[in-house]
Amino acid sequence: MMLKDPSSKYRPFQTVQLPDRQWPDRVQRHPPVWCSVDMRDGNQALIDPMSLERKRRFFDLLVRTGFKEIEVGFPAASQIDYDYVRELIETNAIPDDVTIQVMTQAREDLIERTFEALQGVPRAIVHVYNATAPVFREVVFNVDRQGCIDIATHATRRIREQMARYPDTDWTFQYSPETFCFTEQDFALEICEAVMDVMAPTPQHKMILNLPTTVEVATANVFADQIEWFCRHLSRRDSVIISVHPHNDRGTGVSSAELALLAGAERVEGTLFGNGERTGNLDLLNLAMNLYAAGVSPGLDFSDIHHTQREVEYCNQLPVHPRHPYSGDLVFTAFSGSHQDAIKKGFAARANNPQGFWEVPYLPVDPADLGRSYEAVIRVNSQSGKGGVAYLMEQHGITLPRRLQMEFSTAVQLIADQTGREITGDMILECFRKEYLFEAAPLALRDPVVTTTDGQARLRGTLQTLESELTLQGSGNGPLSALVDACAHLGLTFDIADYHQHSAGDGADSEAYAYVEIRVGTRQLFGVARDQNVLTASLQALICALNRAIGKGWLAMESHQNVTHLTLTD
Repeated sequence: MMLKDPSSKYRPFQTVQLPDRQWPDRVQRHPPVWCSVDMRDGNQALIDPMSLERKRRFFDLLVRTGFKEIEVGFPAASQIDYDYVRELIETNAIPDDVTIQVMTQAREDLIERTFEALQGVPRAIVHVYNATAPVFREVVFNVDRQGCIDIATHATRRIREQMARYPDTDWTFQYSPETFCFTEQDFALEICEAVMDVMAPTPQHKMILNLPTTVEVATANVFADQIEWFCRHLSRRDSVIISVHPHNDRGTGVSSAELALLAGAERVEGTLFGNGERTGNLDLLNLAMNLYAAGVSPGLDFSDIHHTQREVEYCNQLPVHPRHPYSGDLVFTAFSGSHQDAIKKGFAARANNPQGFWEVPYLPVDPADLGRSYEAVIRVNSQSGKGGVAYLMEQHGITLPRRLQMEFSTAVQLIADQTGREITGDMILECFRKEYLFEAAPLALRDPVVTTTDGQARLRGTLQTLESELTLQGSGNGPLSALVDACAHLGLTFDIADYHQHSAGDGADSEAYAYVEIRVGTRQLFGVARDQNVLTASLQALICALNRAIGKGWLAMESHQNVTHLTLTD
């Protein structure tokens, strides 16, 4: 049972005293150094760890994406990891601009085994860690501060000795005070200074200090304060690369990384889609795309984000959530009617200024930049409105007038309510066909002839009903008004409320769509028709509107002695 008073069991994390903090006023202008830990930190969190084949496939994906530093495993802890590192080296699979990273605990036998695995590697980062927080010192390892420092410095000496044994490799040393985020600030600084004293980095040959939120304990701004405080007080700052390794226990892994970069960090470790123990690691794709959306080139290529997602799902054997930022199958999809309407208008404005800054409502980046189709942006269900329906129709070359959008969306809404499911584009087209593009009945316009003299249009033709043929003769200032006049001579009075037409494609032989809205008494509705001839489409659209009015019971057809009369109903 959750406690009514959780303060009796839990306490807030202490903030950092940094009244002159600088990071809140900074803006990120360049990407960090990216290090993927998918094959180590991510792999150890999988239900079924990756096989050699899946690891190699993941490595190739990371290289294609643009990662230059890749943590490939924990070779002293797993035979699969050891064999995998050897395979990468012996098959020359590591590109010249990529550095692999391996992790080891601070034990001599494990350090020695790690370097055995790395023999012959051209470049490598050797990453050692030990837990530094009070609860680990006191509960897990039963050491005091000095004992904790001794563990770190002893391991550093052994690693430096091993590096000297293999001078043909370009080595980089990385130390992590694990549990940095809830280690006393002064002690985190003290142990890192002690490690630096042993490794003796220089501006020409830097080492990496990797500062993790091993378990998130505070808000992201507190972590940023910790990073800025650390960077300010660290000696030989020019000889060190500050890296962060945020986890996601509080759901703030990405924001912790972003603020840490503002606070002085230069490098980030994480995984694609945030896989990792508990709630996972920093999601590198999320962070990279946040930079991209702010106009900063991340140096990572997600142009085919669907392929990236599917590859990671295969290697991890874990699904990516459909609402995952930037990559989820539904992340660029709007079902809400108001959202759809705003997106539709945004795309229309974009078409008028395709080279301008991206400003489409509800879409932080252009889906096309990630290889995503616009067809997936707007989808229709019972929560949708006219905007979504109209947008999907436009994808098929049909541009509905605004009032027709409202009228037709009612028909689509009825289907959505009845089925309780998403309405696909094909279903919408079929609904439109049944509603507007049916074969003319019970009225059909036959052999219309329109002539124009002195600006006056005259129409002659036949209006065929189910039981008779009625002669049409009328005149007006255009073909449609002439047809309205001809119908009036038959006793049927109505007005044209709106008219639109457009081509359904490019080229002289493309069809035209015509939309005619008629007013019958106090009620209005549309008719639609398509034909290669715009005039024919317009006249047929008006007849379609009359047929729909009859179908709705707005007009009555009466036959007497083989003569049909059309009358308005109440």
